[in-house]
Amino acid sequence: MLIGEYTHTLDPKKRLAIPAKIRKELGEQAILTRGLNNCLFLYPVHQWQKLTDKLSQLPMGQGDTRSFLRLLFSGAAEVEFDQLGRMLVPDYLKNYAGLKQRVVIVGVYDRLEVWDEERWNSYKQEVEKNTDMIAEKLGELGLY
Repeated sequence: MLIGEYTHTLDPKKRLAIPAKIRKELGEQAILTRGLNNCLFLYPVHQWQKLTDKLSQLPMGQGDTRSFLRLLFSGAAEVEFDQLGRMLVPDYLKNYAGLKQRVVIVGVYDRLEVWDEERWNSYKQEVEKNTDMIAEKLGELGLY
């Protein structure tokens, strides 16, 4: 399970180190793609396969489905980790997420999210203000 919050630096060569503690779960390769809220999603290959299997069942006749699949798959890149556990972040993904030098890597169960530090802190503050309301909604769904 991928959990935790880690702050790292994107080096001038656009390499990002993934913490050794969680790198084991990713393996030697992973899939990096556009995520939601202008972050990046980093999936272990086996989780990416599970996701793509589910997504392949969506109705292609719906415009929203096609748009989402295009965004997700066209933005996907296979990444490998060097001996220091760094991966190269392609320019188009770096630009999409607005990544500057300081980056936060967030574990979200089956994937990692890669955020620009300022954007992450702003997002997190907003969500923290609404924790009770979110818990209420999850309670209505029987999940909390």
